[in-house]
Amino acid sequence: MILLIFGISCKKNSTATIAFYYWKSGFQLNSQQVALVQQTALNQVYIRFFDVNWNKEQHRAYPNAVVLFSQPLGGLHITPVIYIANKTFENSSDMTIDSLAIHCNILVNRLAGEQHMTYTRVQVDCDWSLTTRDKYFSFLSAFKKLNHHQLQATIRLHQVKYKERTGIPPVDRGVLMFYNMGKLNADLHQPNSIYNEADAAKYVSYLKAYPLPLDLALPLFSWSVQLRDNKVIQVYGKIGRTQLNNPGDFETVAGENNYRARRSFFLAGIYVKQNDVFKLEETTANSLNTAAKQLAENLPKQQNRTIIYYELANIDLSEFNAETFKQVSDHF
Repeated sequence: MILLIFGISCKKNSTATIAFYYWKSGFQLNSQQVALVQQTALNQVYIRFFDVNWNKEQHRAYPNAVVLFSQPLGGLHITPVIYIANKTFENSSDMTIDSLAIHCNILVNRLAGEQHMTYTRVQVDCDWSLTTRDKYFSFLSAFKKLNHHQLQATIRLHQVKYKERTGIPPVDRGVLMFYNMGKLNADLHQPNSIYNEADAAKYVSYLKAYPLPLDLALPLFSWSVQLRDNKVIQVYGKIGRTQLNNPGDFETVAGENNYRARRSFFLAGIYVKQNDVFKLEETTANSLNTAAKQLAENLPKQQNRTIIYYELANIDLSEFNAETFKQVSDHF
């Protein structure tokens, strides 16, 4: 059994708290992750309970990647997260929205009950569109009536800037996803699509006018974009600088973050063809602090803000440590 001891680690004037997302289908923390949880004064973990996808053959919504708990939760304070693919609302009829809310509420409570877990809020993650807005908002209202806990919804930057068109979800609190700002493409000179200050600057001035209280989701991840013949082939989270900094396999091109394959071979089970290019996009401790500073300068003042990092299961502990999270939370 994991026993987690929590404290508060933030500057005197900060009321921000730290939390992590956990997004894998199997919930199991290793000793390093447990130690990080203890050291960063965590009292919250947001666990993705399940996805809701659309089954074309059966023409219905269905739960996917339901979390399996492989160890007791110990002292963790859990917030269940439901990820709903926008295609689910694109294909669902208005008549089925209440039923979808009922089934989601039942599954959340069943999973929580099996772990003897009490929770105080639920978060729903969906990148809704103009065409699905009404059905998604109807779902949120129906779920709220059934669940009786605080309800949160993730908010993208474009939904902040264009709130009159995209609408304000009927929830108690929003969670601003401050990452994935650019489009993946084959341009080797394109700024980092996970976070870059210039793209974020196009949106952050609209934050003060957003009517929901906002918690923040910040990235801990990096990835490599595989390019072949100037086209994006795939994105890989498991290929990073360590794998690419091999002069026998790769040479750098057009900057230090782009690597061209010298030969054809397999890397971590992935076929690499000679002359394939991997464009490395990283989140570092420095970029996290830059993002936090940019946000702090543009957010309205708010007590008890939560900073949620994505995500605990795949964190690079050589890059991020307890001091990193303290420095970032200190901005708020």
